[in-house]
Amino acid sequence: MGKEITKTASHLPEHGPIDEQGREVLLEVKNVDITFGKGDNAVRAVKDASFRIFKGETFSLVGESGSGKTTVGRAVIRVNPCAAGEILYKGVRISGKIPHSLDREVIRNIQMVFQDPAASLNERATVDYIISEGLYNFHLYENEADRVHKVEKIIDEVGLLPEHLTRYPHEFSGGQRQRIGLARAMVMEPELVIADEPISALDVSIRAQVLNLMKKFQSEQGLSYLFIAHDLSIVRFISDRIGVIYKGNIVEVATTEELFDFPLHPYTHSLISAIPIPDPKLEKNKALYTYDPSIHDYSVDLPELVDIGNDHWVYGNKKEIEEYKATRERGIPLKSVKILTDEEKAALEIERELHKDDEPELSASNFILEHPPKDTGSTWYTILSFLLPVLGLILAGIFRAKNYIRNYKKCKKGALFALGLIGAVIVLFLILLLIAQFV
Repeated sequence: MGKEITKTASHLPEHGPIDEQGREVLLEVKNVDITFGKGDNAVRAVKDASFRIFKGETFSLVGESGSGKTTVGRAVIRVNPCAAGEILYKGVRISGKIPHSLDREVIRNIQMVFQDPAASLNERATVDYIISEGLYNFHLYENEADRVHKVEKIIDEVGLLPEHLTRYPHEFSGGQRQRIGLARAMVMEPELVIADEPISALDVSIRAQVLNLMKKFQSEQGLSYLFIAHDLSIVRFISDRIGVIYKGNIVEVATTEELFDFPLHPYTHSLISAIPIPDPKLEKNKALYTYDPSIHDYSVDLPELVDIGNDHWVYGNKKEIEEYKATRERGIPLKSVKILTDEEKAALEIERELHKDDEPELSASNFILEHPPKDTGSTWYTILSFLLPVLGLILAGIFRAKNYIRNYKKCKKGALFALGLIGAVIVLFLILLLIAQFV
């Protein structure tokens, strides 16, 4: 996937580009980086992410909390800016600065259903206004009667009643609020819906209803979904293709059956092994596979996302890609879950007990946070260290030892600036003293 920048048009075409297999490419994320903060505080949340979503399909993006799933989804709706790469919709670049006319078309065609059904709805607005807001903004109705008809029709389709339109969000349950959020998105008649964990906050009995509702809209309107989730057991039954993301990197992309039969990347393997088994005895004896990033050596041979065949993309260096290809070419489905016998489990427990004393204990003294809560990097540390440079150096040493890196840098900066200034004054005084002796 190239890194050339695509020119932006003023309007979206009727259809997107067609790929080699004759599928219409609705959305393409190309080599996208997303960064938050600047300087020492910069966090690279998404790294060189690339994937495609085809017309009429459900593409799921899965990964653990903090992996960058929502960040990608918010970048598609132009909330998070891209630090590098580009996002194309129907072949037109929609990331970065775009014309106002195109921006309105993107908003109209791409809608989002948020994870928290309570926080995503305006508590001061009635359900009628919440659903109608998009219709008002884009004037997608002929007259007031047409607007009322569209709102009542969509509220009926999501399983609510017309009398609910005069109520406020706090009067509804979580499942009902999510239906309102879904109605707000669907009334715009979008082509792509980004569903950001739309069922994670709902009761198990309500989840199936919301998922069935989404599938119903997809079959009736030809919708495409970017479904963001962390639960592979649900994703398996609603997705056409799945992308797996780990710490901002897309590590594997494949069709649903392909991914579950051949989970080639170790992180994908670990996610599938964590899916609960309904049988309590089997679940108890299940051997979890834990992903260890240190197994990869990317110091020399850098990794990239490569198509190994069967429309299966895997992230790895040249050596790993060759191993993945060889495994896939054998065509024997991989077993992601291993069930231990009672004897094997007992032996494993005994081995753990024997090696328990060898494991290092994590105490408060040696447990290091990446950024401790009080590591604020306040400017007052710089001022204090400038006024009292010796004390500043002592504080800098203490902060460095405790891993308070931001505070350490501020103290060091103030102290060194003060000492440099004192040194400059001393040198200037000596020069003036020498001049005075010769005069």
